[in-house]
Formats: sequence, structure tokens, C-alpha cells
Amino acid sequence: MLVMNNLSKIYRTQMIETHALRGFDISVRAGEFVAVTGPSGSGKTTFLNIAGLLEEFSGGEYLLDGVNVHGMNDDQRSRLRNEKIGFIFQGFNLIPDLNVFDNVDVPLRYRGFAAAERRQRIEQALGQVGLASRQQHYPAELSGGQQQRVAIARALAGSPRILLADEPTGNLDSQMARSVLELLEEINSSGTTIVMVTHDPELAARAQRNVHIVDGQVTDVLHEPVLRGGEQIGASIQPNL
Repeated sequence: MLVMNNLSKIYRTQMIETHALRGFDISVRAGEFVAVTGPSGSGKTTFLNIAGLLEEFSGGEYLLDGVNVHGMNDDQRSRLRNEKIGFIFQGFNLIPDLNVFDNVDVPLRYRGFAAAERRQRIEQALGQVGLASRQQHYPAELSGGQQQRVAIARALAGSPRILLADEPTGNLDSQMARSVLELLEEINSSGTTIVMVTHDPELAARAQRNVHIVDGQVTDVLHEPVLRGGEQIGASIQPNL
């Protein structure tokens, strides 16, 4: 689903060159739930931005669902991103002046779905996250956990192959965080691949595999095979030390 080989990302100014990622190798199989951990400044956000096609890389190779993204122009990257990827952010990123239904509708409009299909997708996604009765509510009328569920519904409505979650429980109390994580686990059990950046060791422990990043490199990969329907998901990957 997601493969990066010897990836590098260099930020350059007139005075300094910063290597955010170097010799970066990672492979995420379809259907996995992977937690990405590491100290602040280690390269986790850069990795997530590149994975989400929000940022270009300097060298190496990146394949998303079998598609080599190197050399794609902005339109091609946007199309691939909209078709393949769903985003879940720590800050929810809901539009305060739009109700729940319309917040979920925004990315679907960009993809050009007809009104009837958009409504079907929105209602299905909101039902999946337990907010079917809150379609006409505005973000300010919802709890933090409910707002994050709206953000998850917005990501799910586009039927993404992979969900990229950036500290999805960072703004929630422990009870709401557990509820959101249980929802992500349920979504993953239906076959959606999830890559979650987190600082919370309890949340990371719930994932099928932990990838630890330090100084722009994968330093270790902790993995417990998960059996689903008699099939092992996500064979072990050797650490890049």
C-alpha cells in the first residue's frame, strides 16, 4: 500500500541545509494499522506530509498503492491524493460556519460526485461513526470527541484506501481518546489501512506495528503479526539501524 525506499527530504535556505529524512525506508501493507512514533523534530510530520502527497521528496522512491509518485505534477498528485488518501488531523480542521453534513460534503464536491451519491456517502459515513442524528449540528455544538468523529467521517466518505492520522487523539481527554481509537480499530478491521503518528505509548501499543523514527531515519520496527480470517497481516520488517 505504501512503500518508501531510501527516501530523503532536504530543506535548503541560503545559509543552511537541513536533512529532515535520510535513507528512509518503510513498507506498509494493505490492511495494516501502523503507529509511527519518535521524538519531536524526528521527521514524523515530514514523513506524513510526503505520504499524503502534500510535500515533495528530494530523493529515493515512493510508491502509493503501486503507483510511483515521482515526477507527478500538482494536478496528478491532487487527483491521486483525493482518490486514495483520507486525512485525520489533531485539530479536527472542521469549518465552523458549516454544519456536520456540509463539512463532510466539502471534499466530495471537489471530486465532482453527483448530489445523490454525495448524500449517500455522507449519510453512510456519519452512520459509521455514530453521528447520523447530528447532521445539522455545527462544530461548536459538538464535543471534542464528536468533532473528531466528524473529521473521520469526512475522511471515510471518499472511500480512501489509506487513512493518515496525525495525533488524532491529541486534543481529547483519555475517555474520548479511547473511543476514537476504538473507532479507528473498527475501521481498520473492515480493511482500511491506517498510519497513525502519535506520542502516546498506550495508543501506539494498540496498533499492529510500531515504527520508530529518530533523526529522519527508521530506527526500529516493533511488530506483532495479526491474524485476520486465517491470514497473517503484515510480515515482519527488519529494523534499519
